[in-house]
Amino acid sequence: MSTKTKAWIGAFRLRTLPLAIAGIILGSFLAKAQESFSWNIAIWAVITAVFLQVLSNLANDYGDFSKGTDNDNRVGPERALQSGKITKKQMKNALILFSIFSLISGIYLLWLSFGTAKLMYALIFLIIGLLSIWAAIKYTVGKTAYGYQGLGDVFVFIFFGWVSVVGVYFLHVQSIDISVFLPASTLGLLSAGVLNLNNTRDIVNDKESGKITLAVKLGYTNARKYQMLLFVLAIVLSSIYTSLFGTGVWQQLYWISVIPLAIVVVKTYGATSPKELDPLLKIQALSTLIYAISFGIGQVI
Repeated sequence: MSTKTKAWIGAFRLRTLPLAIAGIILGSFLAKAQESFSWNIAIWAVITAVFLQVLSNLANDYGDFSKGTDNDNRVGPERALQSGKITKKQMKNALILFSIFSLISGIYLLWLSFGTAKLMYALIFLIIGLLSIWAAIKYTVGKTAYGYQGLGDVFVFIFFGWVSVVGVYFLHVQSIDISVFLPASTLGLLSAGVLNLNNTRDIVNDKESGKITLAVKLGYTNARKYQMLLFVLAIVLSSIYTSLFGTGVWQQLYWISVIPLAIVVVKTYGATSPKELDPLLKIQALSTLIYAISFGIGQVI
């Protein structure tokens, strides 16, 4: 494998993909519980989500490098542009390419779900899809990048929670159940926890580089308290859902994900240095995926 190929694979940040498909998995399981599920819709929703996540990762690399945020003081792994193995022009072309991939995949997904019979639904979801592409790029790219204004957590909550879970549920069922917003919000909060860990880890360099994330605004101590708040709210919302709509012990299966998530919170709160948070990122992300799978399974057993 060539050095450039390895650089591109690194730029794709494959470890973020499980989190990207967590909402698709959860939304599809919830639809299956309503006896309305399509493998074609689920598969193409996963493909679209992967394209969008890769687009977001490439845009993040491009935006942070352009603004000077990716430098030698950064705690996390070296980025593609920062390494010099990929040029800005090549990265910009990749952004265009994955934007096209995301759009084509998304349009095909809408056709599978709605065909030509429900054009209004298709139009609404097309707008949501275009907003998803915009959000993936504008996190760090441009003078008005929302990731540099402390709004990243809000967008992650909305797109990884509500848009992903409720959106996929609607593609399957073609109706909205307001109760779905409870587990969708849980997933959004846990996903925001991944971003907060990442930003708290990078808090020193981000502050010095002018990247004003929510973690920078809160400060190191309060950012760790915020991580605990996200965890508590997430579990409370899922508990409310199972209390109101639970019909058996299997709907409590998601508690297997609570243990590692709680460990992350405890270790985050006790971390004396931002560098100590880096290994917790993988645990938070994988535990969020486990939550989506276990909660979903609990609804269909």
